[in-house]
Amino acid sequence: MYGFEALTFNIHSGYLEAIVRGHRSGLLTAADYNNLCQCETLDDIKMHLSATEYGPYLQNEPSPLHTTTIVEKCTVKLVDEFNHMLCQATEPLSTFLEYIRYGHMIDNVVLIVTGTLHERDVQELLEKCHPLGMFDSIASLAVAQNMRELYRLVLVDTPLAPYFSECITSEDLDDMNIEIMRNTLYKAYLEDFYRFCQKLGGATAEIMSDLLSFEADRRAVNITINSIGTELTRDDRRKLYSNFGLLYPYGHEELAICEDIDQVRGVMEKYPPYQSIFSKLAYGESQMLDKAFYEEEVKRLCLSFEQQFHYGVFFSYIRLREQEIRNLMWISECVSQNQKTRVHDSVVFIF
Repeated sequence: MYGFEALTFNIHSGYLEAIVRGHRSGLLTAADYNNLCQCETLDDIKMHLSATEYGPYLQNEPSPLHTTTIVEKCTVKLVDEFNHMLCQATEPLSTFLEYIRYGHMIDNVVLIVTGTLHERDVQELLEKCHPLGMFDSIASLAVAQNMRELYRLVLVDTPLAPYFSECITSEDLDDMNIEIMRNTLYKAYLEDFYRFCQKLGGATAEIMSDLLSFEADRRAVNITINSIGTELTRDDRRKLYSNFGLLYPYGHEELAICEDIDQVRGVMEKYPPYQSIFSKLAYGESQMLDKAFYEEEVKRLCLSFEQQFHYGVFFSYIRLREQEIRNLMWISECVSQNQKTRVHDSVVFIF
């Protein structure tokens, strides 16, 4: 019952909520980012990170460093923290944490299938997969020729199986079909996660409803922009939008018929929470849209820590860590390619 979480929440989840709030205090601050942006080499970045929680993960790495090494080690830290929380969690928190992994599983499936289509080495592809999205039979994905085989041979025994019911076809896999498969899977996953959070009720339902609705709306905008000028019909586009969120259902009807970025902007500006995002962009510009969405998402994720006794903090912490890793990757790439002038272009400050 809403408002009574305080009575029972700490029995099973109090320790883990304390742990996740402790981890959150270890996120890099604006001062850290300003120092990192002034680094001249990747070794300077490593030296600065040695004073943060990433220190133990990078201390034994020899010079010369590569961007991939920094990103890999920072991801290992995230995975270690996640696995520790998952081991300690009891129901329903353990199921909630598993749901966080499903998004990475979908990305890994798409990565392997796309790579196989372009005749890339499976071992090389497996190394690029996100560790949180690994499952036992992932290497077998390379043998599938169409969606039906993909499901029957591999995915039927994974948690993603229920999400595949909407996209099982006998069509051969190509780049277009794979993108449609990714978005159909994500739609089913987000709707399922949303229903699960609503079932939990209380503050978890309230906070996760806002975060997942934002995610669903962002995906709807990205699907619209990416499908402009392709052979995807309006009905097909409409089917890829999630059946919840601030834009559902009237915003989806309008997005489905948009023909350019300015029409998308016109639809989104009718919704006050999204006006501020599009006000940062010039007309006809979409390059900075991702950053504007990330900044809004970070703001919402940080706000979830203001309330206690809910599971939203676990979701928020993982997302904030992932944003931090994206920031470190961008800074490292700019430093290694000597593009210091562009270092601030894609960095999203968390605090």
